[in-house]
Amino acid sequence: MDGNPMNLTCEGQLSQQEPPVQFRFKRHDQVLGRGWDKSSQLQIAAVWSKDSGSYWCEAQTAPPIVIRSTGIWIHVQRVPVRNVRLETQPPGGHVAEGEKLVLACSVTQATGDISFQWYRGALGQNLETKTQSSLTAKFEIPAVRESDAAQYYCAADNGYGPSISTLVKVTVTIPASRPVLTLRAPGAQALVTGDTVELHCEAQRGSPPILYRFYCNNVTLGSSSAPSGGGVSFNLSLTAEHSGNYSCEADNGLRAQRSEVVTFDVTAPTEDRKDLTSVVVEGLFGIVGLITVVLLFSCWLKRKVG
Repeated sequence: MDGNPMNLTCEGQLSQQEPPVQFRFKRHDQVLGRGWDKSSQLQIAAVWSKDSGSYWCEAQTAPPIVIRSTGIWIHVQRVPVRNVRLETQPPGGHVAEGEKLVLACSVTQATGDISFQWYRGALGQNLETKTQSSLTAKFEIPAVRESDAAQYYCAADNGYGPSISTLVKVTVTIPASRPVLTLRAPGAQALVTGDTVELHCEAQRGSPPILYRFYCNNVTLGSSSAPSGGGVSFNLSLTAEHSGNYSCEADNGLRAQRSEVVTFDVTAPTEDRKDLTSVVVEGLFGIVGLITVVLLFSCWLKRKVG
């Protein structure tokens, strides 16, 4: 078997009058070891499947006569594949869309050339085949897509039939896309103090859960989570201070995305504006009346003095 030592011994019935002087061993006419040697044994530290073949020995007597043995066929077997395992990088099979996924197929024991194969899905779609002598081989997906989320397994074979790993699940997480902020207000188009408006923020793509944050002039108004994806809403009771630039943010831990800015003005109700106008007009009339009284008094005073 591959990697094991092997001892060869040259034996035979030779005439006592012609004792052998030296021995040597051959495989397929290739001289092994140091060639002629007084020892009738040859020790090989490790043999491999490529060392399979026909072996024989030769004995040289004095006067020089070479006697050759019959050949024997020695088949060196490979160590079968054992313990096939598939691992992912990043570990755990969790990878973000666009990142690189590495599927590493390894065996704990085997010799010779090993054929590695990678498969996707229950139907076993073959993705790649590599043949090499090392115990680990890797298959890479440079940029993972959402469609790459599936179960994977690998197989290894060095001539004894394929051995298969267990299934490994790969999950592809999708970063949140840029959200869209919409304003849902009462029937009238103008926003006035006292109204309650609904700010709705939604990212079209992104693995849940998604955390949404709402901003006015870059100041946080509040936040809400969407455990199953989709959008969320935030209700706001308007005051005059709520005029400004609004935006929202979607964050699922992979990438935070901010929406475009939505600007709106908050005005006072029509009744309030009418009351204010009346107060201003009345105030103006009062001031004009006061000035008239002062002027008349000044004129009367001048006449009296004169």
